[in-house]
Amino acid sequence: MSNNREYNDWDDEEDEDLDTPTNYGVDTDLVKKLRKANRMQEKRIKELETSLGDLSKAQRERIVRDVLTSRGVNSKIASFIPHELEASEEAISGWLDANADVFGFQSSQQSDFTSEDASALRQMDLVTQGAMAPDKAEDLQMRIRSAASAEEILSLIQGQ
Repeated sequence: MSNNREYNDWDDEEDEDLDTPTNYGVDTDLVKKLRKANRMQEKRIKELETSLGDLSKAQRERIVRDVLTSRGVNSKIASFIPHELEASEEAISGWLDANADVFGFQSSQQSDFTSEDASALRQMDLVTQGAMAPDKAEDLQMRIRSAASAEEILSLIQGQ
């Protein structure tokens, strides 16, 4: 390769001609119309983005307010919920459960279920364990009433 600085493979004069426009400062009617349409589109896009932002903000505020109300939590806590948090009931409830002790309310995960409640549930389960469902009892009564003979009634009672 030569050390001649005047000649360079990357420095073609023809390339410069392709990069520069030939009509300086001359706009055709079509170009003016396209620029005007482009400015109107950009303006419309900005309006829609603003509208979307306002609607998203309102929806988030409504969801947060509804979750706080349903949980019986003071609505002032809404200002402490991070804006990066997803605006869904599950995400907000999870955040509330994680920070329940900070704000002084009881988490939904914590319950007042005591051993007395557990024993009462066990007793109810024992009582209803051998019981017959109401629809089956009505069906059995209907069959007994419609039985034609004593043998049919005895077979129904014996469970055959």
